[in-house]
Amino acid sequence: MAEARDVGVLPEVVACAEGELHPLAAEIVAQAEAAGAEAIVVPDEIMAKMSGKDNPPLLLGAYRQPRLPLTDLDRSASPLWFVAEKLRDPGNIGTILRTGDAVAAGGLILIDDSADPFSVEAVRASMGAIFTQKIVQVPWDSFLPWLREGPGQLVGTSLQTDHDYLDPTYEQPSFLLVGNEQAGLPEAYEAECDLLVKMPMLGRADSLNAAVAAAVMAFHVRASWR
Repeated sequence: MAEARDVGVLPEVVACAEGELHPLAAEIVAQAEAAGAEAIVVPDEIMAKMSGKDNPPLLLGAYRQPRLPLTDLDRSASPLWFVAEKLRDPGNIGTILRTGDAVAAGGLILIDDSADPFSVEAVRASMGAIFTQKIVQVPWDSFLPWLREGPGQLVGTSLQTDHDYLDPTYEQPSFLLVGNEQAGLPEAYEAECDLLVKMPMLGRADSLNAAVAAAVMAFHVRASWR
């Protein structure tokens, strides 16, 4: 909640634990109430049920879900963006958001039928990055024309290429496209990429977890611009 407050996002309802609040928690409650939020005191056992934790936090907040259309996305806001196609695991979505915050990415564009980025699992895995990263959900047939209307290199991760991810020159802005956890990217999507790269697998595994692959790519692309 502190991360959300720091980027100007306040809850519409705040649930507070019984007893005296930590000064930071009290400050967040006061700011939320000043902005029109409702604050309620909740017994510890209810806080535990609401949070799903045996040791619940002092505060829980209910936020309005942002619905950002693709046309309102400012690609010039960052040189690096994540694009994910049909990710089924909300934990992977949250982890990519967390990585996006770490590398100062602009956000995550979810393509086609992906898991809910605002689910409990995704929000927890994001560790607050749900509030710092732009999130757009859009079909591929809408994303691709938008991308081609302006600058942007579409970089796909795939096993169907000989290009090692360490070798190419990455442009700005780069849109890093990762595929479904089991199936990877469809051939038609790979054909639209400006660049396909792969990470050599030196052991028995033939691929990395989608969120791990996204993180490796993001940090390398960032480092390549230095």
